[in-house]
Amino acid sequence: MDKLHTVYYLLELLGTFAFAISGATAAKQRGLDLFGIFAIAFIVACGGGIIRDLCIGAIPPAGLTTWYYLATSILASGITIGLYPIVQRLNRPVLLFDAVGLSLFAVTGAQKVISYGFSGESAVLLGIITAVGGGVLRDIMLSRVPVILEKEIYASSALLGALIVVLGSNLKWLSSDWIAIIAFVVCFALRLLSLYFHWNLPAFSNNKNNFQK
Repeated sequence: MDKLHTVYYLLELLGTFAFAISGATAAKQRGLDLFGIFAIAFIVACGGGIIRDLCIGAIPPAGLTTWYYLATSILASGITIGLYPIVQRLNRPVLLFDAVGLSLFAVTGAQKVISYGFSGESAVLLGIITAVGGGVLRDIMLSRVPVILEKEIYASSALLGALIVVLGSNLKWLSSDWIAIIAFVVCFALRLLSLYFHWNLPAFSNNKNNFQK
């Protein structure tokens, strides 16, 4: 395995923090108790990465053996609980922090898979799983339809971010740090723009045998 660079670990922790806030906010909005909030925050922050590590043979998964992932999710949960009135004033805070986590994990997920010597195709697919896995687990546990099963541009953003990482790794036009930053910005921008302008993928209508937009 090639040595993962410093920016990877920074992005991984930032993604953990952002997803933990997303999970803690969603759990608090559902009225869960203190343990439930911390549990959902950790699952959102580390669930996708654990699935990725199991798939590539990085056992035991980093999310279960490295203390700072748990510490970061606990810190983010504590901040969310303590400063909830401030967090609540943000425009749709769950979606905002979810977009940050999605973008960061799409990048770091693809990078880790490449560093373990897997193909570009595997890196893209597992980069997507890293990015959306925690959110899917959150939505299932909170009895919500997972975002990736609806018509929003969500997994597509992660796909683009992971694809940029793979192409950058193969073409080597820029350093891996710059590729990571570019991939994050593109993925995050696409997700936010899709929310702001209400861009959606085609979806089947409940009443007609055609597509609705």
